[in-house]
Amino acid sequence: MVFSRKDPYSGYNFKIEIDGIISFGFQSCSGLNVETNISTYREGTDKSLEVRKIPGMRSTSNITLTRGFTDSRELWDWRDKVLAAADAKEYRRNMSIILLDDAGNEKIRWNLINCWPVNWSGPELDATVDEFAIETLEIAHEGIKVEKNQWK
Repeated sequence: MVFSRKDPYSGYNFKIEIDGIISFGFQSCSGLNVETNISTYREGTDKSLEVRKIPGMRSTSNITLTRGFTDSRELWDWRDKVLAAADAKEYRRNMSIILLDDAGNEKIRWNLINCWPVNWSGPELDATVDEFAIETLEIAHEGIKVEKNQWK
């Protein structure tokens, strides 16, 4: 049997799309995580000392995005609208995290449902360092679906 070698995709080659806003380039993206809670169960008539483990509720981590601070206001305005809204549901957006191969082709797309910003952090300003001003946006969501998958 012959196995072909598959190199992993590079973690630096990705982009973010947010419905109703635009496609963004970010320095980093973290928090792409889904966890299933475990419930234990034991019947009263079960004579064994073992308990059964049953899948429980799923939870997702918030996504944290960082990028160089620019004069683009789209992310700030989105956060402002969510804060000011009586019903923030109207400002929830769908978001995609897209992993690209070295040629720039889309390989995997994680679609996040009903996203909204929960935290925005501005840049740390320090006149003694030679670094870019970075903004951070933390986004809550209600689920992840994989649209395109090369994990075959």
